[in-house]
Amino acid sequence: MSTATRELATPEDLDAFDERATAWLSQRLDRHLPTTDTDLPGNDAEQSYAIFHNRTEAEERELLVRGKAWQSARVDAGFGAITWGPEWGGPGLTASHERIYVELERQFRAPERHETILVTVELIAPTIHLLGTEEQKQRFVQPFLRADELCCQLFSEPGAGSDLAALTTRSVRTDTGWKITGQKVWSSGAQFAEWGLLIARSDPAAPKHRGMTAFLVPMDTPGVETRPIRQMSGGSTFNEVFLTDVELPDSLRLGEVGDGWNVALTTLGFERSSSGGIVSAGGSAADLIRLARQLGITDDPHVRQTLAQVTVYERATAMFNARHAERELAGHVPGVEGSIAKLVWTQNLKRIGDAAARFLGPRILADTGTPNTYAWTEHLLGAPGYRIAGGSDEIQRNIIGERGLGLPREPR
Repeated sequence: MSTATRELATPEDLDAFDERATAWLSQRLDRHLPTTDTDLPGNDAEQSYAIFHNRTEAEERELLVRGKAWQSARVDAGFGAITWGPEWGGPGLTASHERIYVELERQFRAPERHETILVTVELIAPTIHLLGTEEQKQRFVQPFLRADELCCQLFSEPGAGSDLAALTTRSVRTDTGWKITGQKVWSSGAQFAEWGLLIARSDPAAPKHRGMTAFLVPMDTPGVETRPIRQMSGGSTFNEVFLTDVELPDSLRLGEVGDGWNVALTTLGFERSSSGGIVSAGGSAADLIRLARQLGITDDPHVRQTLAQVTVYERATAMFNARHAERELAGHVPGVEGSIAKLVWTQNLKRIGDAAARFLGPRILADTGTPNTYAWTEHLLGAPGYRIAGGSDEIQRNIIGERGLGLPREPR
C-alpha cells in the first residue's frame, strides 16, 4: 500500500467493521455449535488436531478448489486482503481490523486454507509487492492475493538443510535470459502451484551470502519436474523439484542480480510471521480448554495453570504478529518480530500437545471411539515438525541474537 493511500484512507470504525463482517459471515457460513457446558465453538463433531494432514491427491485438490473460491470471495468482499490498498483489491484498513476478522471467522465453519494458499497470499504476494518491478506487481500481486494462481517456495535443497546460503542450484546468463539447473526439496504444494519462487546461485565466485538471484518460475516450464515425497503419515504434502536446463526470461527475475539473499530473507520474514499464528495447525488454547471441560478437570489448580500459560503464550504470539503487521503497513521490511513470534508459537504447539497427553493419559494412545481424545495424537506427533519448518528454532535464535540484539556471530 502506498503512503498516499494510507494517509487518505479513513479506517472504518472497529465496531462497525465487526458488525459488518459478522453479518457477511453469517450469510455464507454456519457457526460452530456450542458445547453443552460452554459457549466455546467446535464440539459438535469430531475435531481434527492434525498439524500435517494425511490426504490423497484428490482430497488435496478438492480442498484447494474450496479454499481458492473462499479466498477470492473474501477479497472481493473486502475481507481477504484487509490491510492492502484499493489498487491491490483491498480496503486499506488496519491490522486491528484484520485481527477482528480472523477471530470472527474462527467462529464459523469456513473452508480450510490450504498451505499453498497461505504461501501464495501471506508470503509471495507481499514479497513481490516489496521487491518486484511495477510490471511484476501488476501481473502477480492481485492474482496471488485472490489465489487465482498459486505459488510455492523453491528454497531448500538436499545438501543445504537450514543453511539456505549453501544452496547450489545454478542460474547462468544466456543470450535470451537465464538457464537454471538444480534440485529443491520440501517444497509444500509444488504439485498444485502454477508458479515457484526460486533462489539460485548466479555467481559461484561471490561470498556465500552473495551471488544469489531470485526468479519466478512457471511450474509447467520444460525441465521442471515435481516428485511428491511420501511421508510416514501416508500423505504427500512435500515435494522434490528438479530443474534441468530450465530457461527463463530476465523479466521473471525478482530483485537485482546477486540480491537473492535479500529476497529470501524478506520472504522468510513473512513466513515466520505467518507460521507464528496465521497458519491453522493443530489444537489451540480454546481446544485445550474444551478438552479439560470435557474431562471434568478444570478445578485442578495444575490444569488451570497450564491452561493459563497456553492462553498467555497464544496471546503473545498474536501481539507479535500484530506488531509485525503494523510495521509492514508502515513500509518496513520484516524484522526479527517474525522470528520471535515463530519461536513462541512452536513452543506453545509443544506445550499444548504435552498438556493434552497429560490430561488424557492412556486415552491418547488408542481410539476408543470417544470424541476428541485419540484425535489429539496427530497434534502431539506433528508439533515437533514446525520446530524445523519455516526455519529451525536454532536458526530463529541466531537471527534474534545477531540481527535483533547485535550479538557476535557464532564461531565457525
